[in-house]
Amino acid sequence: MEAVALNAQSRSELKRSRVKKLRTNGVVPGVLYGGSDDPKAVSICAKEFKKLMKHSASENILVELGMDGGSHLAMVQEVQHHPLSGDVLHVDFREVRADQPIIVAVPIEPRGEAYGVKNEGGLLEHVLFSIKVKALPKDLPEVIHVNVTEMRSGQTMHLGEIPLPENLEVIGEKGIPAFSISIGRAARAEAAQEKAQAAGGK
Repeated sequence: MEAVALNAQSRSELKRSRVKKLRTNGVVPGVLYGGSDDPKAVSICAKEFKKLMKHSASENILVELGMDGGSHLAMVQEVQHHPLSGDVLHVDFREVRADQPIIVAVPIEPRGEAYGVKNEGGLLEHVLFSIKVKALPKDLPEVIHVNVTEMRSGQTMHLGEIPLPENLEVIGEKGIPAFSISIGRAARAEAAQEKAQAAGGK
């Protein structure tokens, strides 16, 4: 994942009324956590951050936060949205180091049409929507695409079976289902026919 430049300013306005005024003026309040210092209150341009999110496949964004004449490498940790308008209300940044692995939840999305859906009448069930992986910041993907074209009716792909690059380490119980194909009409009919043939041969 390539870091994207984002301008920020130190923020001293902490009272709710002042923070509300910031938002009115097109500024989003935030906090930078991590590093050797205490958390820093920051502010960023709402328009700039909205543009950044628009061009990102997920909210996992690596930024080079330019602030106070220096820069901080950070991950977007959490984004709070207004429940009705969807506007960004607050952003948490987590400072990271380029040479130290971090653990991040990354969305997973299926790619291709599964054999069991196309030919056997099954349905693709997307069970797991994100997985935790450990990697250097530069090696983190925004989204992990999983090829499901070979999956057959009744088959399940588990967390430990998802193909990942060597520089990614998956975190979690490897037996958790990620994708499955329900048993379709064609597969059920074939199974019933085989069962009938077996019974008739006795």
